[in-house]
Amino acid sequence: MNRLALAGAAAAIAAAAGVAYLGRGLPPWPGANLAASAAQAAEAGAPIYFRDPDGKPSYSLTPKKTPDGRDYQPVAAGADLSFDEPEPPMAMPAADVKGERKVKYYRNPMGLPDTSPVPKKDSMGMDYIAVYDGEDSDDGSITLSPGKIQRTGVKSEAAQLRRIRTLVRAPGTIQLDERRVSVIAMRAESYVQKVADITTGSRVTKGQPLMEIYSPAVSSAAAEYVATMTSKAIANIEPYGRGSKQRLTNLDVPETVIAEMEKNHTVPLAIQWLSPRDGIVLQRAAIEGMRAQPGDVLFRIADVSVVWALVDVAERDLGNIVVGQKVAVRARSYPGRTFMGQISVIYPQVNKDTRTARVRIELQNADLALLPDMYVDAEIDIGSAAPVLTVADNAILDTGSRQTVLIDRGNGRFEPREVKLGRRGDGYVEIRDGIAEGDAVVTSATFLIDAESNLKAAIKGFAEAGAAQAAAADGQMTDGGKP
Repeated sequence: MNRLALAGAAAAIAAAAGVAYLGRGLPPWPGANLAASAAQAAEAGAPIYFRDPDGKPSYSLTPKKTPDGRDYQPVAAGADLSFDEPEPPMAMPAADVKGERKVKYYRNPMGLPDTSPVPKKDSMGMDYIAVYDGEDSDDGSITLSPGKIQRTGVKSEAAQLRRIRTLVRAPGTIQLDERRVSVIAMRAESYVQKVADITTGSRVTKGQPLMEIYSPAVSSAAAEYVATMTSKAIANIEPYGRGSKQRLTNLDVPETVIAEMEKNHTVPLAIQWLSPRDGIVLQRAAIEGMRAQPGDVLFRIADVSVVWALVDVAERDLGNIVVGQKVAVRARSYPGRTFMGQISVIYPQVNKDTRTARVRIELQNADLALLPDMYVDAEIDIGSAAPVLTVADNAILDTGSRQTVLIDRGNGRFEPREVKLGRRGDGYVEIRDGIAEGDAVVTSATFLIDAESNLKAAIKGFAEAGAAQAAAADGQMTDGGKP
């Protein structure tokens, strides 16, 4: 190669170097001076330029050093000049400007399985996203930049010991206590001679007169009993006298009436019937002058100082309910008021249509506010008695068969951790296994971090698969190009 050709080649190299520097965003070189200097160097036989020792597109007409102190390599006039090398990238993919983090590769901004070792754009003109060292660590954790953490609103909260208050809510109605209801019915043919000034809904006390009854059977038994007491011959026969009194008792004659007979030795024309308990008159069927047949109910009285709340509890909650548990009952007629009671009976049957079981709750009703058939709502506290390890309910990533949380390990690193859950309540969930007290758990933006983790894992898998395929292809070419 003659010197004129070398000068022309040097000028061409200098022009190419100038284009490279322009592509890097550096000030342009004066093209005329560059060509002249290269021609003079070729005439003198000295190196026509100096190039980066790593082969990067960086050139200089004078000796130069790299940032780490290495000398640029001289290119002599007689060197083999090759212009068939592929053009280097127009940016610096190895590291950022400050040299703080090293770029491993660039991923598609739309999440497609496409990576690149150098910066590029997709078909829509969007820049590929840089993936730095440490962002796809092998321990399953994920690293986010401070800017992304701030934009997504990531928040963490330490796992703490709390008492979870879990409520089972069940609707129901107020019913009478079956053990506190009495009926007044005749056991023999009778006639109602007089009825007291008592109506349905009236409150009565034990021993209060209700009506006066004339019954031939009662009068006959009373006369026999009085005769037994007054006759000296018969009075000494104890079984006979005891049998006469038993007849009056069997006819349901009040004890006070029998005591009055024993005291006065007289047979009353009409028997005064008394209330057997304190309570409310639920039914009055007695009418003056009416004839009552055996079995006819004339009064029905109930003590409502204690009532039942019969509620329907869902089948899934039955395992957490036991007899004796405290229950808060709220009547829809009294907003803001709570009646406290406890479970007395869990009925041993599940309704096949509603999949609920009936539960009986005993309630004190001293002021008679609760009325039969009144609608109520019961709240049964089935929460933990002792504090348990809990995290916020929205910190759980639940796939149905697997539950995980994200542990904040600091410096933008987040580690997924599988956990086992327990009870829920008050916005918290019990953690039975997987984390310890004090672990920082992500409570917001968990789905965004999880999506980012899954995306990076998929991209990393595609990148590794592509590298493996490239290595296999290189190995085949080394063997002679045979598959």
